[in-house]
Amino acid sequence: SIAILLYLVQKFKTPDHWYPSDLQKKARVDEYLSWQHANIRAKGSKLFLTKVLLPLLTGQPLPPEKLELVTEELNVVLKQFEEKFLQDKPFIAGSEVSLADIVALVELMQPVGAGYDLFEERPKLMEWRRRVEEAVGKQLFQEAHEEIMNVKNL
Repeated sequence: SIAILLYLVQKFKTPDHWYPSDLQKKARVDEYLSWQHANIRAKGSKLFLTKVLLPLLTGQPLPPEKLELVTEELNVVLKQFEEKFLQDKPFIAGSEVSLADIVALVELMQPVGAGYDLFEERPKLMEWRRRVEEAVGKQLFQEAHEEIMNVKNL
């Protein structure tokens, strides 16, 4: 999906902020897009699979210690995300939203859809989410996440 996004951004000449031409900002986007696979994506998906899909597929309740371990793994990478990528900036690459922000927020919505509100006790993350939603448009954001937000009702 990252390769497809980069292709589309370059093919259709999207606004520069999505994938900046400035080398330092582009490097920041690329750095996050490389990091997220083994971190935010892996840990967020693992929580989603463990909390929603495994009990659904097996018909067995989830052992609380398993959920606790998976949640803690996600919390570690969320802290890294805040400290290393967000720092004190409005967005990952600086003052404007980029592909990195979109990819990050999409991945973080999986655990939220599973019932783990990872934004609740993280004001920096909550403010960043609000800014990304505003940049994309709240209605579009809600439409894009409608299915994942209703998955726990299966």
